Amino acid sequence: MLIDRKPVGIVEAKKAGYTLSSVADQSGRYAKNLPDFLRGNLTGTLPFLYESTGIETFFRDERDPHPRSRPLFAFHRPETLAKWIGETDTLRRRLAEMPFKHPYDGTGVRACRVEAIAGLEKSFAEAKPRALIQMATGAGKTLTACAFSYRLIKHAGARNVLFLVDRANLGRQAHTEFQQFVLPDDGRKFTQVYNVQHLASNRLDSVARVTISTIQRLYSMLRGEELAEDLDERSGFESATADNRIREVKYDRAVPIETFDFIIADECHRSIYNLWRQVLEYFDAFLIGLTATPGKQAIGFFNQNV
Repeated sequence: MLIDRKPVGIVEAKKAGYTLSSVADQSGRYAKNLPDFLRGNLTGTLPFLYESTGIETFFRDERDPHPRSRPLFAFHRPETLAKWIGETDTLRRRLAEMPFKHPYDGTGVRACRVEAIAGLEKSFAEAKPRALIQMATGAGKTLTACAFSYRLIKHAGARNVLFLVDRANLGRQAHTEFQQFVLPDDGRKFTQVYNVQHLASNRLDSVARVTISTIQRLYSMLRGEELAEDLDERSGFESATADNRIREVKYDRAVPIETFDFIIADECHRSIYNLWRQVLEYFDAFLIGLTATPGKQAIGFFNQNV
């Protein structure tokens, strides 16, 4: 794998049906032992390692604190790899080095929110791909999401956080929460510092740091279809269960897998782990669920990481 004629990674190709977890060491050896005509002035190992059968693909970045293969829906874009190779550290390294002492020390903030943020950041530091926050109704789940989104952007360099909701009116409420959220160490409102987009069309704002969308609109974008306004206002849970059809997606060059660093699924007990599952698993992103009443399926989807 070359960027500007310079080697940056390895793709270990296997036949369909091959167990990819058994070839991670093999791609690692190739990355360390390049032929001289490719190595040039390169020192050390190549950072980007892929294993793929053409149906299933795994990836890891050797620059992470504890490199670990993760499944991908598709390969990353060359321009994304070019950007990553120019960065001094990785997202997972920045997450592992986030400051643990922060303004959410319990002063003026409900203890459950402090506990949720601390637990979530510990999960990120351990590079766990999915996490579930269970908070009682009225405890401030969206406010908590505003707080940890700010920390992810400021301290971990998150480029885009996606906040998924079940219907458009919940998205409007979330947008208002972000607009009113006061940055604890700054005093300004969130939207005075960072752009927040509430999707009302299928066009993403390239400078938005937080994107708010219904899951049905996100699905329509991946399908390359326009979404009728009335469908955005209806519950995604109810519309999905009405026909009991799994929402399948295919790769969309306009919305690549690396579009979002983090995805927050609000009220995630409402079938996101079932009929809408492929929409979430399309992206190479950390998944965070918010709910007051997680069922066994939801807890299973988030790998029992509550």
